Amino acid sequence: MENVILKKTIEFSLEVIRYVELLESNRKFVIANQLMKSGTSIGANVHEAQNAESKGDFIHKFKIAAKEIEETKYWLVLCKNSNSYPDCAHLEQRLSEIDKIVTKIISTSKMTAA
Repeated sequence: MENVILKKTIEFSLEVIRYVELLESNRKFVIANQLMKSGTSIGANVHEAQNAESKGDFIHKFKIAAKEIEETKYWLVLCKNSNSYPDCAHLEQRLSEIDKIVTKIISTSKMTAA
């Protein structure tokens, strides 16, 4: 059975990498660096959660992913509202999908842990 959140976070990370390469080609290094870190960290934490030591550890890893989602949203808002930055609407849409799934996984996991 396919793990949807793993697939979506890998795809998102690859899209972030492509967007960051575009930013770097336009000499937008500071934002590119921040976006690369937070955007790819989402998937890293989701993947790490797959080998969690306990339900609590699993939830904790997903909560870290949720924090990285919020940080990534921030950097994308800056990109979106800066006139000289390339369009990032596709990343915002993908991130919104991931955010919904991560939020659902956290709430479901908390209910089953209680």
